[in-house]
Amino acid sequence: MIPCTLDHVRAALALPGFDGEGAQLLMAPALRPRQRPAALGTTPRLGGVLLLLYCVDDELHLVLTLRPTYDGIHSGQVSCPGGRHEPPETLAMTALRETEEEIGVPPAAVELLGELTTLYVLPSDYEVHPFVGFHAGGRPVFAPHTREVAAIIETPLSLLLDPTTRAEEEWELRGLRMAVPFFVVGEYKVWGATAMILSEFVERLRAVV
Repeated sequence: MIPCTLDHVRAALALPGFDGEGAQLLMAPALRPRQRPAALGTTPRLGGVLLLLYCVDDELHLVLTLRPTYDGIHSGQVSCPGGRHEPPETLAMTALRETEEEIGVPPAAVELLGELTTLYVLPSDYEVHPFVGFHAGGRPVFAPHTREVAAIIETPLSLLLDPTTRAEEEWELRGLRMAVPFFVVGEYKVWGATAMILSEFVERLRAVV
């Protein structure tokens, strides 16, 4: 179990030469394109997401959210708080603003610790910029936006660091059968871009603890 300290997290985020993309690909669905298809032209939409850390009973946790069921690509999936970039804000500001809008944690309560590797998500044509932040006041008082968040999923970091939390199944996605790895977090399966982002964070921590 990782101690509830920021020293390991800061060290993990500062690792020189770390292969972030390679760590993400450990949890990538089979057949997932590694780059944005040139045929799409123009540029992808930009988004910022936040891995929000906090301590409960001397153990480091992070918060995930369950998206509501709706007529859209990411319906019912588990994600990190975040959303679409709105100029002229920075992408870090996007992640903090969206976190407040989705789960009610204000930017002033979050210390930004660093950034993970940018990730492209083809189904929604988003270039996602993940940030890591820490809520120093213990467990935040969550106030989920009911139209954007169906459930708050409080996740001990030790659970993600446990190799038995990782699993893989064959699913049909967009008409194709493929192997899909995921983290088992309680009753939820965390897969896709969120699992890839978490995979990089976890692999960075494994390198320093």
